[in-house]
Amino acid sequence: MSKISLFFYDLETSGLHPDSDRIMQFAGQRTDRDLNPLGEPINRLIKLNEDVLPDPSAVLIHGITPQQTLSEGLSEAEFLQEFYGEAVLPGTVFVGFNNIRFDDEFMRFLNYRNLYDPFAWSYLNNVSRWDMLDMARMTRALRPAGINWPTNDKNGSNINRLEHLTAANNLPHANAHDALADVLATIDFAKLVKARQPKLYNYLFRLRLKDHAAKLVNAPSPFIYTSSHYPSAQLHTTVVIKVTDHPSPNCVLVYDLRHDPTQWINKNGQELADAWRYTTMRSVDTPRLPIKTLRLNRCPAVAPLSVLNETSDLEQLQLDMTEVRENAKILAKGVNKFAHSLIDAVNILNVEQEERQSSRHVPPDAQLYHGFYSDYDRTLLHQLHLSESPQAIRLFRGKVRDPRLKQLASLYLARNYRGGLTAKEYQGWAEYLKRRLFKGGETSTLAVYFKQVTELKEQHLDPRSQVLLEDLKLYGESLIPSDIA
Repeated sequence: MSKISLFFYDLETSGLHPDSDRIMQFAGQRTDRDLNPLGEPINRLIKLNEDVLPDPSAVLIHGITPQQTLSEGLSEAEFLQEFYGEAVLPGTVFVGFNNIRFDDEFMRFLNYRNLYDPFAWSYLNNVSRWDMLDMARMTRALRPAGINWPTNDKNGSNINRLEHLTAANNLPHANAHDALADVLATIDFAKLVKARQPKLYNYLFRLRLKDHAAKLVNAPSPFIYTSSHYPSAQLHTTVVIKVTDHPSPNCVLVYDLRHDPTQWINKNGQELADAWRYTTMRSVDTPRLPIKTLRLNRCPAVAPLSVLNETSDLEQLQLDMTEVRENAKILAKGVNKFAHSLIDAVNILNVEQEERQSSRHVPPDAQLYHGFYSDYDRTLLHQLHLSESPQAIRLFRGKVRDPRLKQLASLYLARNYRGGLTAKEYQGWAEYLKRRLFKGGETSTLAVYFKQVTELKEQHLDPRSQVLLEDLKLYGESLIPSDIA
């Protein structure tokens, strides 16, 4: 088995949506198991293609303009060649701060958009991933000693943002929202937790492997679960028990034992689906369904009840173990019927989601989760990057069976081999750009972008913001063809 090393990484992006926004900066640093650096850090800007406009609010945060990426950055295709050569090494553990739900998703879409298997980079060759955010939350909830935990000065609520954790513990973090600065700060915070709470750190490190988490989660007894879905006032931590497997692989449905299950266990699938939908919509007038989908392949922060300190922990977590045990007994009596109804509810909601997807146009770039590739197409993907050229991409486009890959191949060719396009291909790209940027008149992508820039210029009067917003305005104007301007 390959030797394990950790690759801490962070992204700055053009917006919050991995299916439509883009990575503008990537930074990473490899370390050994003891968090000592191995080699030099990677710090790259990535060119923003002209078919995607950045969210001006995002640029105000990280300060990277499209012009800067174009003058100093690599293309997405060039970056991925480097990424696979330097970052995706056997035994690598990809680590970040909220990477499971944010950075990893952007990396998946980056790979998908550029004709790589979107998932293989994070699991093949003894590669795995881990997330510091839930480690921080569980450390705060169960083993807080030796670490300063920040709170909001105004309302006293708990804060687990990286820049606040580093400030509270006097860790260097001079330039938050620069990807490399955030990487180095994450490593320093990991060192702090490892030094002050080594048992919990090492325990959660093992849990990055789904088989380790499954042993605890699938046992017929309650366990501790820390997740952002649970209230901050309770340190995002509660006691749950598995009800049943989810229809999707690597997922289980767990019940929050803080809540009396009496009102839920006899409801049918449709009633539970309605309650689940309202819970997702965060309706304040409807009781929240105390069910969560726990994903074993997302490094869940779970622990046995035996780690609880029966005095300080219970008070801090606002847990009444007498109620928890009583709720577990009530649930056990009706668990079989409840499990069947929950599966019915999941299926109902899945059908609704599929109907919503089929009723709206989804660009090919955003169709990552519309099904897995066949083995045949995955083989072609691998072969493509061994000897890539415009002609090889055209041959690939003609051979692949998945219609998404045929569309993506045309976009990939235009984005990365502009000089090698035929006249017909170039015309197709020009028409695609016009649809993307100008379709819809006053509601078009470019019109909305200019409106956002103008509104932000009126709100942010500081010199830095004004310079950035003026650059964004100029960038938008540069995308307007001469026949439209």
